[in-house]
Amino acid sequence: MIRDAFLDTQGIHNFRDYGGWKTRGGGTVRTGLLYRSGHHVEATDTDLSAIAHLGIHTVIDLRGQSERSAHPCRRVEGFDGEVVFYDGETTSSPPHMDIDPDMAASDFARERMLAVYTRMPDNPAMIDMFGRYLNILVEREGASLVHCYAGKDRTGVAATMLLHILGVSEDDQRREFLRTNDSPTFDVLARQSLPGIEARLGRKLDEGAAKDLLGVREEYLDRYLEIASQRHGSFDGYLERAIGVDDALRDALIARFVA
Repeated sequence: MIRDAFLDTQGIHNFRDYGGWKTRGGGTVRTGLLYRSGHHVEATDTDLSAIAHLGIHTVIDLRGQSERSAHPCRRVEGFDGEVVFYDGETTSSPPHMDIDPDMAASDFARERMLAVYTRMPDNPAMIDMFGRYLNILVEREGASLVHCYAGKDRTGVAATMLLHILGVSEDDQRREFLRTNDSPTFDVLARQSLPGIEARLGRKLDEGAAKDLLGVREEYLDRYLEIASQRHGSFDGYLERAIGVDDALRDALIARFVA
């Protein structure tokens, strides 16, 4: 499959189109409509100029109130679309910013992230935001952008959820999730996150430990899917009963995003 490259950005991490995947019914998820990224706090004027040409009319910001207040995003000049967000907290302190100094960084990262993905299926704020995300995709015209802080965990689950509904294979859902690790803007996230992490640890992190902290692992997504499926018998059951994905919404999403 030929995929478009990540958007060339200087101050935004992990900006990419998550369409283009084949579906089980022989279709293809449309490109040019579904974008994902990290936050836009350090977006440059050049970044915003590139984004302006994408026709994004809806932004789904999965960060909580404290994250948005501490890290206000830059938007395209004259942006008159809708920004959807949760009026409260969507998670505890971001896992990539909260490190126990008594544990090796890579070990802590794995355990902390597994805990995050264990809690996320039951998190009322995220259940609300995932439902709003899926509904607004069929309610509004133009392209959309979904993002959180790093664009890898909450955003990764959101993208997986939609691709699952659209009929993308589980293998390709995982490929999209793990594609974060190939982002050419790792230095942007490191610049935004590592100083605080290293201050808590009291030492510098080598490149390997930094990537353990700031990347994603397949087992994280597996944990989320496992817990969600346990709650309702299957992931589709979870989507239906927890997130509110009924046949009408599923059909509308497929009609809009599968060619």
